[in-house]
Amino acid sequence: MKGYNYWSYAPYKPLLRNVGDIYICRVVPYEYKIHFEWLGEEETEYSVYYRKREDEDFIYYSQISGRECDIEGLDTETDYEFYVMAGDKKSLVRLARTGKSIGTVVNYLHPDDEVYSFSGRYLCSPSFVRHPDGFLLASMDVYQGGTPQNLSLIFRSDDDGETWHYVSELMPCFWGKLFIHKGELYMLSVNTEYGDLLIGKSLDGGRTFSAPVTLLRGSNGKSGEPGIHKNPQNVFRFNGRIYESLEWGNHSGKCRHTAMVMSCDENDDLLVPENWSFTEPQPYSVGVGENIEGTIVMDRKGRLLDILRVCDEGGKAIVYEIDKEDHEAPVKHVGFMSFPAHCSKFTIKYDDISDKYYSVATRVYAGNGCWRRNLLSLMVSNDLESWEVATDLYDFRGVDDEHIGLQYVDFEFEGDDIIYLCRTAFNNANSFHDTNYSTFHRIKNFRSI
Repeated sequence: MKGYNYWSYAPYKPLLRNVGDIYICRVVPYEYKIHFEWLGEEETEYSVYYRKREDEDFIYYSQISGRECDIEGLDTETDYEFYVMAGDKKSLVRLARTGKSIGTVVNYLHPDDEVYSFSGRYLCSPSFVRHPDGFLLASMDVYQGGTPQNLSLIFRSDDDGETWHYVSELMPCFWGKLFIHKGELYMLSVNTEYGDLLIGKSLDGGRTFSAPVTLLRGSNGKSGEPGIHKNPQNVFRFNGRIYESLEWGNHSGKCRHTAMVMSCDENDDLLVPENWSFTEPQPYSVGVGENIEGTIVMDRKGRLLDILRVCDEGGKAIVYEIDKEDHEAPVKHVGFMSFPAHCSKFTIKYDDISDKYYSVATRVYAGNGCWRRNLLSLMVSNDLESWEVATDLYDFRGVDDEHIGLQYVDFEFEGDDIIYLCRTAFNNANSFHDTNYSTFHRIKNFRSI
């Protein structure tokens, strides 16, 4: 066994763990079929087997010469197990539940599927980007409370999000954000919850990444000690610098989260830690619930703001101002913003065509407290002070607020449309929070809504 000084794998194989001889790299259940893909040789003949989860024997389905299959004619809302063989080589048995979903499914993970249990069981942290070569890339990490939470999966679409295919995975990588800088692809993440802050670069469209560089030390999220809290937010560009938000703290209560901002001269090498500046964290003293997952935006007054979600029922987000001259000065609390989606991670972006601010986020509504996430809305503001709901994109109020969730949207303007990736709990997810889908969506002609 040789050493490996890179970040990317296809796939990552933990030592002394049975990962199967064939790797099923993507699963998509539909109402009456299950689609899945695997890695292998094109010319090899593969045999596919499946069964209902409660059945005793597997059924031979078909001989496949490619590396993807649709098991069709299945019952809806039913759990199935399946695997692939080629000679004496066999994949792990995978799980999927048939049923309706929303949007275009990029990837799916059944809550009882243990294929990634060394990292977690649920899909989180949606991030996507349009590559300069024209294709879309989407990433998500695999998480579960109390687990290592350190694997991210990357997928690619060559047809504007209509279909997706596996590219690679990063280890360790959690809370990651893909972004393009000077025509090159980067990933910014932590190595685990509250862990070290990492950045790496790919020169081949996400297939491989060189070894990541550590920009800032954190802690071990399982220790309860404070460390780096991150989320896939937009990289903001202003006056020759790029900015990104982060926080320092821990959910354990030992250190309340406090807002921070990192920035770098756009002409400097992003892979050199000394080129980055970090604002000093300040003790949390504002007097509201947790403030985390900030989004950076410029307001009408020319102030560079970091706006964070607040985990209480006050109906407001918290606003900090970033010092544009002193890049290490702590952010300054300047007030609150009325915002109907303040309880879950959100991103705010300015659209220079309409001269308005937009967000695609999980809206809070009367009677749901602050924690249910089954109402996803497109919202618009003229001034970052008051917001209107342009339209509700998905409204599952009164359906199943314990197991349906649409949250943590990463979105981009693209011509007359908004495209976005969503962390989605649907079709018997473990909970609204513990999501089983990553789904892609398009809002057509959003400015006319």
